[in-house]
Formats: sequence, C-alpha cells, structure tokens
Amino acid sequence: MSGEVFVTGGPRSSGEVFLYDAVRTPFGRYGGALAGCRPDDLAALVVRALLARTPALDPARIDEVVFGNANGAGEDNRNVARMAVLLAGLPVSVPAVTVNRLCGSGLEAAIAGARRIALGESDLVLVGGVESMSRAPWVLPKPERAFPAAGAELVSTTLGWRLVNPAMPAAWTVSLGEATEQLAEREGISRGDQDAYALRSHRAAASAWDCGFYANQVIEVPGVGPIRDESIRATTPQALAGLAPVFRPDGTVTAGNASPLNDGASSALLGSASARDLLGRPPLARVAAWGVAANEPQFFGIAPVEAANRALKRAGIGWSDIAAVELNEAFAAQSLACVRAWDVDPDIVNRHGGAIAIGHPLGASGTRIIATLAHTLRARGERWGIAAMCIGVGQGIAVVLENVGA
Repeated sequence: MSGEVFVTGGPRSSGEVFLYDAVRTPFGRYGGALAGCRPDDLAALVVRALLARTPALDPARIDEVVFGNANGAGEDNRNVARMAVLLAGLPVSVPAVTVNRLCGSGLEAAIAGARRIALGESDLVLVGGVESMSRAPWVLPKPERAFPAAGAELVSTTLGWRLVNPAMPAAWTVSLGEATEQLAEREGISRGDQDAYALRSHRAAASAWDCGFYANQVIEVPGVGPIRDESIRATTPQALAGLAPVFRPDGTVTAGNASPLNDGASSALLGSASARDLLGRPPLARVAAWGVAANEPQFFGIAPVEAANRALKRAGIGWSDIAAVELNEAFAAQSLACVRAWDVDPDIVNRHGGAIAIGHPLGASGTRIIATLAHTLRARGERWGIAAMCIGVGQGIAVVLENVGA
C-alpha cells in the first residue's frame, strides 16, 4: 500500500481519540537560552509539567509514552522517551518508545499514540517530542579497516544528510536548501513571495505572544526563566530583502525565509472518551484522522499536499470544511507550494505564526503544531482543522482535528 492512512476506530464503544492537553518549552535559538539544557532533561520537563497540570491523574494509569526525536545521536540516545519517563519520576512500570520520522517525528508520535487508543490497546497515552540542535554531536565514522593511513572527518548531526550511502542517486541527496530552491523554481515561487511569507510569520508570532495566545501553552524552563520563542524577530521587508541567498549565488532561499535551528520539547495527553474520568477534565479536540505520503526525496517540501488530502478523505471532509491550518514552515517556498496546491485561503494558515519565526526543533514541532491548532479552533469556535508537515527524504504527514466544543 502506498503511504499510510488510518481512521480512528476500534473495539471500544466509541473508538474515538481525544487531545486533552498539551504543553511545550519556548523554542530556543541555536546556541541560545536552551543550549545548556540536555534534551532528555527538556523531555522530562514537559512530561512533569503536563502531569502537574492534571493533578487528578495517577501517573501509573498512563499506558504508554511515545516521543519523537529526529537525531538520537547524542544525549537523546538510548530511547529518549524512556529516559524522560525515568527522569520525570514516573513509575518505572510506565513503558515508553521513541519514534523517528525526521521532521515529522512529533506528529508521528501523536499518531502512534492515537492508533493505540483507537485500537483499544490504551486509554491514555502521553506523546511528545524533543530536539536539541545546539547539542547534536559531531560523529566520527569508524574506519573500515585497522590502522588507516588517511585522516577522518567529523560530521555534524545537527541537520540534513550525512554519511550518505554512495548507492543513493545524487539528485536525491542534495541539501534541504538546494532541494527547496529546486521546488521554488519548479513552482514559480519568487524571492519576494518568500520574504513576504516570512515577514507575516514573524509578525503573527509576535502578535500571538503579545495577546497571550501562547501563555497557557508554554512553560518556564528552570534556570532560564520566562522567555518567548527566541527566533521571533522584529524584522522588516528591507531587512529580509537584504539577506544573501545561502544555497545558490543567484538563489531565493535565505536565512530569513527558512526555519532556523532550534532547541525545545513538547508533550500532549491523548486519551479515549473514558480517559476524561482519569484526567478530571474535558478534551480540547478529537483526533479525527491522519495520513502520510511520500514522493521524490528532493521534493520533500510538497509531500504534505498528498498527506493532508489523504487525511481529509479518511475524516470524511474536504478543504471547504477546514477553518484552520497549521503547516510547519520548514521553508517559505515549500509552505507556499503547499498552500497553493491546496487552494486554501492563506489567511487561515498559521494565524499565530509558524516555524520560520517560532522555530523548528525537529522532533518537538509536531506536538507543537497540533496544540496550536487545537487552541486556534477553540479560540475561534471553529470545527475542523488540519496540521501538516514536510519531512526530509521526501515524506509528508498530516492530522485532522475536530473541535469538540464547536
């Protein structure tokens, strides 16, 4: 079967999956306020914070913890989800698993948790994601034979391709930025369009913080204090236009219209209808359906289009029903390509800013965007929304939420 789609349903009486609560750290910039925090500590922090907000819950009743993490090459090794459970002080009887779908890992964690609930295997699953791109290590490959005469090169694990298999076609293994240049060229997306999109992201994120939209979603990191997402800038059209292209001398992708490197963690509680009694609180939203899709690796940026279309089909609704979209902004060009392919009103996309401004700590972004989506639907009294992400190596992922209070 090409790709994966799944509709909630299973042996329980309702077969429904609900999002009950979610929290995250502020997203720190590369080398910024969170660079001194280990990723396993960040993961444990959002687990503890989520449980502190739910005092009625006995932590032993959590059936599973699922965390997304894209790198896993440093302090996030050895199943960082399990490390978070132990560091957070949960009972040792609570199992945990880490999943990796690169940039979509956090959303994959939510889907994995939702699937367990929909199948009747669990009543309550704590999901989330974490990434410290500042602390991602350099790695040194082992030599293929003893006593090599030649030198060896350290490789950064922060982002993108590394230790590439020579059997991979060169067209597939271009950098994420060069791949985005190719997509922008193919889709006719100009530098001006990308910069305008980035400016909107920064302004919307700053406005959302100013009006308190994120106040109840973002927790304080001990030793760091109350901070906003560090990558938000009070930028201008002139400042963005003055940035040089990064990946081609005559290119359109700059540091200003791409998501930055970041650190952060996020978590959420998913449960069945009966989990309401365990938590002592009503749900925020229903997880209605989800889907994934794949295409050529170099055109990873457009893959959310099909993933979202599949998720909508399985939810039994169409784009005309969607009132809010959270699209992870890896790059302005890929975001614009998706929005135009969906033919949705751009005004309903990322009303409270996106990853270009907020940041994209790979494994943590998926849970961040579904939480933002749920709160957006609740604040506006709208029923249907969709969260979608592009994923390196040519994949896309999407989740449909229904506001149960609408």
